[in-house]
Amino acid sequence: MTTRAQRRVGAVAAVVIRPLQRFVQTEVSSGIVLLAAALAALLWANLAPGGYESFWSETIGVAVGDWGISMKLESFVKNGLMVIFFFVVGLEIKRELTIGELADRRVATLPLFAAAGGMLVPALLYLALTAPTGEGVHGWGIPMATDIAFALGAMALVAKRLPPELPAFLLAVAVFDDIGAIVVIAIVYTDALVLAWLVAGLLGIVGMWALGRLGLRAIPAYVLVGAVVWYALYRSGVSPTLAGVAFGLLTPVAARRSAPEVSEEARRIADFCETKAGDHDVEEDAWRSLGKLSAEAVSPLERIERALHPWSAFAVLPIFALAEAGVRLDSQTIDAALRSPVAGGVVAGLLIGKPLGIMAGCLIALRLGVSRLPSGVGWSHIAGVGSLAGIGFTVSIFVAGRAFSDAALTEAATIGILAGSLLSGLVGALFLALGPGRRIAAPVGPTSALEPVGGPLE
Repeated sequence: MTTRAQRRVGAVAAVVIRPLQRFVQTEVSSGIVLLAAALAALLWANLAPGGYESFWSETIGVAVGDWGISMKLESFVKNGLMVIFFFVVGLEIKRELTIGELADRRVATLPLFAAAGGMLVPALLYLALTAPTGEGVHGWGIPMATDIAFALGAMALVAKRLPPELPAFLLAVAVFDDIGAIVVIAIVYTDALVLAWLVAGLLGIVGMWALGRLGLRAIPAYVLVGAVVWYALYRSGVSPTLAGVAFGLLTPVAARRSAPEVSEEARRIADFCETKAGDHDVEEDAWRSLGKLSAEAVSPLERIERALHPWSAFAVLPIFALAEAGVRLDSQTIDAALRSPVAGGVVAGLLIGKPLGIMAGCLIALRLGVSRLPSGVGWSHIAGVGSLAGIGFTVSIFVAGRAFSDAALTEAATIGILAGSLLSGLVGALFLALGPGRRIAAPVGPTSALEPVGGPLE
């Protein structure tokens, strides 16, 4: 391999492969923490049900003069802390759609069709099971979601056997799943709208966009506007977590200064330091300038995502699981769940609807000739990914809390989510473990992790 080719491969690895590896590793390890939190919630709710319920029912609040806001601790987790999670989701969506794999429309076609099928079929299956009785019909959005942390964690169990393109495909499907879930939450799972507050929230979002366009760098200004937007959406009836998504999508994806400009300035600072060797004060000022310069060479999106992702993965989501996954598993509750079309609809949607929908979406894309399967990926791999995508957990539980005000329906949905996600993870891991291993083939045409169409449908 020539030196130029080696540099090209190194550049690709730095821009695409290594960030993807870091993301996957964080999601996999966070999946373990998330599972531990869910198990802790189940134990707490069943060993000390009174203590569990009273703890999350505690009221917390903030007051400034005559103004104040208070809510239950459980509501604060769902409507407050989860803003950080949805902020990270918004950042991930923008990154993938602007500079990531999904920036290429041809590459994005296959996971787009797969995700569309993976959302539509579970929703229809849920409606088919709940419509005859009418109980819990409004929860059709619950089985549409994918929990990427758990899905990647399950995939990691058999990762050595899999084509390297498969995790990228799962991530791409999950990105489109996130977009679909956000749209459904915004349109369907919104309480009675208070138009004045909604307009105030939208004006705040426009204000934040304007601050970015003006090049303002003062973080406190963005925090203040963000708090106003959150409060306005909270009062409007719209889920205030959508403010986090908006903030993520508004975050600039380009660095403040170009790489050549930063390199030239860094060389100038280094040369200056050589001429002033021994002058401690001058050297410190120079190195501080270099530190600021290096920060400007990285995009705000990259810096913020790198800073917030561990907090979202290892703090926010486990706390959310601890607050929301604690359901009683006594004989009465389990019997009610077994009889409930809600629990049955959720399990069927996640366990059966997800893989069927994803496979159907891929098949349609192939038949239309707009995409093809990535190199080395077969239908058993797609079936396995489809089953892993049935691990709904985080967003599914969030949607269930928005969909139902009846505690019994929420409890039935949560049990369905836990059962459906567990079964989907086991089935998906078995599919991938027992299916054909990775195949090494000579590349033909495009060699992206998700190959776009380069010729006739094979």
